[in-house]
Amino acid sequence: MTELAQDEAGPGMQIKKKQQDVVRFLEANKIEFEEVDITMSEEQRQWMYKNIPPEKKPAQGNPLPPQIFNGDRYCGDYDSFFESKESNTVFSFLGLKSRLASTAEP
Repeated sequence: MTELAQDEAGPGMQIKKKQQDVVRFLEANKIEFEEVDITMSEEQRQWMYKNIPPEKKPAQGNPLPPQIFNGDRYCGDYDSFFESKESNTVFSFLGLKSRLASTAEP
């Protein structure tokens, strides 16, 4: 299941808009996901920080939400998600099998 680590009490509208963009895409594509509000659980916040690869962490401070995981597998941050959406590779980004366009029944 895809997990979206987010900050419901976050520092601004920019983060909220990014979180909503990811949620809208997942819902529109009927991708099962779980939203994890890292402001409500220190354990979840620490898990997120620990499971982001060192090369993906910012030089200073902590990574900002949204951060996207598929189980324990780190998929990426919003910028990586956006790039995959623009290049039509989101399913690969999320570690999911591509869905073929459904065919209409006669």
